[in-house]
Amino acid sequence: MSIANKAERLDRLLSRLGYGSRKDVKDWIREGWIEVAGQPASSPAQKVHADDILLEGEPLDHPYGLSLIYHKATGSVCSHKEQGQLIYADFPERWSHRKPALSSVGRLDKDTSGLLILTDDGALNHALTSPKRHISKTYEVTVSQPLDVELIKRFASGTLLLEDDDRPCRPAELTICDTTHATLVLHEGRYHQVRRMFAAVGHHVETLSRSHIGKLSLKQTGLMPGGYRSIRPDDLMKMIVG
Repeated sequence: MSIANKAERLDRLLSRLGYGSRKDVKDWIREGWIEVAGQPASSPAQKVHADDILLEGEPLDHPYGLSLIYHKATGSVCSHKEQGQLIYADFPERWSHRKPALSSVGRLDKDTSGLLILTDDGALNHALTSPKRHISKTYEVTVSQPLDVELIKRFASGTLLLEDDDRPCRPAELTICDTTHATLVLHEGRYHQVRRMFAAVGHHVETLSRSHIGKLSLKQTGLMPGGYRSIRPDDLMKMIVG
């Protein structure tokens, strides 16, 4: 799922990884800031391999693709363009200029926190979102009114129809933890699905957090809100699907 280690123009490589414009690269060569295989870079057009490059003495940052496990905080938005606090503000600014772009795999709304995957790998994104994979998502939910145990059967029935939808939700597993707190395991991803499911049975969701993607739990990552770590796509898939 990673980008192959193939030779490409030096200026294109550094621009693609978000370091700067092709004009910047020309200036950096003149200043002697770039080394190729231990020698000063000679031209923006020279063909190079990413592993051979040092920029100001440092190797390039994730040259073969970038995938992250991230703890989204409440109040941040999964968007590159919307107003407000964007999740991308938690990452190095340079990453916002990478091509292909770093994007979230699905979304958590502004008022939802929890586990989120980001990647610039289209194949990984597809693998994580394809219905054929059957990757579940688990949510921690707090509602404003006491929960009735009958909701367990209702959510598991596969008959719950949401407003404006023309087909019912797939069966979901609800576990009531206490009077107003529950966990819900979904096997599909619809727009604001958890909030809409509870609204359909007369409950308002007060707090919502995603605790698991497949077998990967937010707790095992040890990440605080706004925290992240990079991971190889193959290792990520093993953590999620086993």
